[in-house]
Amino acid sequence: MAQPNIVLVCVDQWRGDALSAAGHPVVRTPYLDQLAGEGTRFSRGYSATPTCVPARVALMTGQSQEAHGRVGYTDGIPFDRTHPVSLPRELGRAGYQTQAIGKMHVWPERSRIGFDEILLHDGYLHFARRRNVRDLREVDDYLPWLRRQPGATADEDYTDNGLNCNSVVARPWDKPESLHPTTWVATEAVNWLYRRDPTRPFFLYLSFHRPHSPLDPPQWAFDQYVGGPPADPPVGDWTGDWAAFRRDGAHDALVGRQSDDVHHRAKAGYYGHMSHIDQQVNRFLEALAEQGLRDDTVVVFVSDHGDMMGDHDMYRKGYGYEGSAHVPLIVSAPEGFGPRGTVVDDVVELRDLMPTLLDLAGAPVPDSVDGRSLVPFLRGETPADWRASLHGEHTILGQSCQWVTDGRRKFVWLSGEGQEQFFDLVEDPQELHNLARDTARAEEVGQWRQLLVEALAGREEGYVQDGRLVPGRPTVSLLAHAREAAGIDD
Repeated sequence: MAQPNIVLVCVDQWRGDALSAAGHPVVRTPYLDQLAGEGTRFSRGYSATPTCVPARVALMTGQSQEAHGRVGYTDGIPFDRTHPVSLPRELGRAGYQTQAIGKMHVWPERSRIGFDEILLHDGYLHFARRRNVRDLREVDDYLPWLRRQPGATADEDYTDNGLNCNSVVARPWDKPESLHPTTWVATEAVNWLYRRDPTRPFFLYLSFHRPHSPLDPPQWAFDQYVGGPPADPPVGDWTGDWAAFRRDGAHDALVGRQSDDVHHRAKAGYYGHMSHIDQQVNRFLEALAEQGLRDDTVVVFVSDHGDMMGDHDMYRKGYGYEGSAHVPLIVSAPEGFGPRGTVVDDVVELRDLMPTLLDLAGAPVPDSVDGRSLVPFLRGETPADWRASLHGEHTILGQSCQWVTDGRRKFVWLSGEGQEQFFDLVEDPQELHNLARDTARAEEVGQWRQLLVEALAGREEGYVQDGRLVPGRPTVSLLAHAREAAGIDD
């Protein structure tokens, strides 16, 4: 097969269960369902470090957190100097024209990390705005465009509706739909198709900021869900393990229960964003087909992480629970490459996409990559030595949430006070029942605990001593050593 074009559609904070193709009872994603029917859907895709920055580092480097060093969310770390090997850089070496449109979430914000060109919209950009960037044109392309539109003013901001980008408060978009950031990303992508170099294959990173809050989809998309029946979120019998961090009713709480109406509107905003993105992805794919490119293009749809969206009285991300760490993953290769409409139940993760795309491009995979190509699965094969489980982690609320899973069982350990949780995801997909103290499962729990012990043995934090998990240890970023090795002192 000649080198295919590659489109990597990355969305922000989209739960792995939120596809109608995956059986979600509320959200409707007909065009993504069609994409899954034309390719392979990975039902047990995970983000091993489920917040924006470390997840995107894994995506762009093909590395686990043990290799890339990002075990939590930290802004202000220079990407290129810390992670010199990247997916766009390797595809560029293989002859690809590379373009990113939308959210990058790297620092400095204009770092291209190997892309030939970037058009940026990373969202509100707390880090940039609060360090008093002189002009947001330095770090964002959407907002200057918005201010040039008819009827706009020099003070126009996409946050004029007063919403917060880490908040459960929801309301419809207050401007024409054509001005919405989701629509802008798709519009710029369609326009770019006319400007691309027709003599080279291309890699397009089409990166939507939504469904990450602010929860402000277009009116039609919000209305599609807000009129539906309210539903109580699932709440496990283990939520007391997080009781010290509860802030019930706080609009930006990581842990805390919201009133029924606030929760319902938040879900309407969240799902509304998904329907909007679904249609804009279809818009782009139709443009791709109109130019005769669809049949020669690999299309991937993935999220950097999920959102708890009220499950277990939790919101946002950073946890090892399914709402936060489980992500959608669809790969559609050109027809004839392999079977279509298949579902793979083996556990895969974000770091596997870099070697997959390099494999499809016929490009070598750098030695620094510890992810594995998914191409055998696309061909209808299962590698005999595929990973049996994966290790994930994230620092959150002063501790590390550590977990190991194969998508069927999951062991979670909270490093602060050492709480253990064990879930049977086959019988209990919503993680309602903690089986860690179930005597009938003691041997099984011990086996999964040992997997985490092996993953953490020798770590600088001292999470393991004498073969046992040790709570109360300070969380230390592995990235500090990577920065030291690279001679980075800023």
